[in-house]
Amino acid sequence: MDSTDSRAFDRSADVPDRVADARILLVEDDHGDAVLVQAALDEAGVPDSAVVWTRSLGEALDALAAAPDCVLLDLGLPDSEGYGAVHKMVEAAPDVAVIVLTGRQERDGLDALAAGAQDYLVKDAITAELLERSIRYAIERKRAQHAQQRLREMSLSAAEQARLERGLLPRPLLTTDGVRCATHYRPGRDDAVLGGDFFDVVEPRPGVVRAVIGDVMGHGPDEAALGVHLRVGWRSLLLSGIPDDEMLPALGRLLDAEEARGTHFATVCDLTLADGTLTLRVAGHPAPVLSRDGTAEYLPVAVGVPLGVRAANVPDRGWQETRVPLPAGASVLLYTDGLLDAFTTDHTLGSIGVDELVTAVRARPVDATSAQDWIAALLAAAPRVPIDDTAVVVLTIS
Repeated sequence: MDSTDSRAFDRSADVPDRVADARILLVEDDHGDAVLVQAALDEAGVPDSAVVWTRSLGEALDALAAAPDCVLLDLGLPDSEGYGAVHKMVEAAPDVAVIVLTGRQERDGLDALAAGAQDYLVKDAITAELLERSIRYAIERKRAQHAQQRLREMSLSAAEQARLERGLLPRPLLTTDGVRCATHYRPGRDDAVLGGDFFDVVEPRPGVVRAVIGDVMGHGPDEAALGVHLRVGWRSLLLSGIPDDEMLPALGRLLDAEEARGTHFATVCDLTLADGTLTLRVAGHPAPVLSRDGTAEYLPVAVGVPLGVRAANVPDRGWQETRVPLPAGASVLLYTDGLLDAFTTDHTLGSIGVDELVTAVRARPVDATSAQDWIAALLAAAPRVPIDDTAVVVLTIS
């Protein structure tokens, strides 16, 4: 059995299924006690090369860099008092099983368990069989503890993500029978429910339906938070009665206030449906696709700069309005560039997916009675799985 200088543990090894394969760190300042423990380990089948012996807590903490599977820890060390050694060891190696070596006092062992150890052994009563069983159970307890902790963290994370998702993905506020709405959202990041894309649909007064869809550039949690701020800000401003032509300037100021560093910008399409007319104001966002009578077209809209982009020649009200007649039975497809990414066939030819998307919608006209299924079918027909955040809103005039 060596002191902490020659034989390091193999970091890449898996957690052992047999005690004989375990890597042991023995922390014991008494030579005689250390020899007795080593003899029991040897009898249990643990080779001498798998055991590192340290005589102080400081040496033991350094030896943790070699990734032991189990620590046999004496409480009476020269550089530690009481259960401080257990606390420091558990804090330094939260995934390593710790067995405390005590005197004959039962209370010592119980207090050690309370301090974070997985088991305790009375030195004078140690046998090979007892030590082997204790190491095996301690490693398994640590495995179970770690798994339970991961499950708790995943559960808390899922609950938190669900709360954020409710903020990002609102329920449309529609009471009219004259407009039907279907939506879809898919984040680009793995294991995420949020991205920088956002949307909302609200009927602020009878006969008027407002919708917004936008995309904060980026894919991380900061972008997701900005998307939530902009979506909530849009709904709040709308319900407060802000004039339509003031919406994008107000959202621009909100983005500036929330993003003080000025490193983010957002594209937005703000839409009003009223009296058979579609009114659009677009800040750098892809234009909607209009589907009617078995045809589809990419609407020619006036596109202003994205929110957050500073341009000296663009006034505060620099987003022009586009009006399009919208007869009964027509559908408007709003989307973010994740949908275009799904239909982009060859970037080298300059394709950005617009022509391919319009062709797909023309080949598969919107079914107003099952627009939700229509969105799923459209995505299933796409040649690629989008890697960007993807938001889709379909509004159909009855």
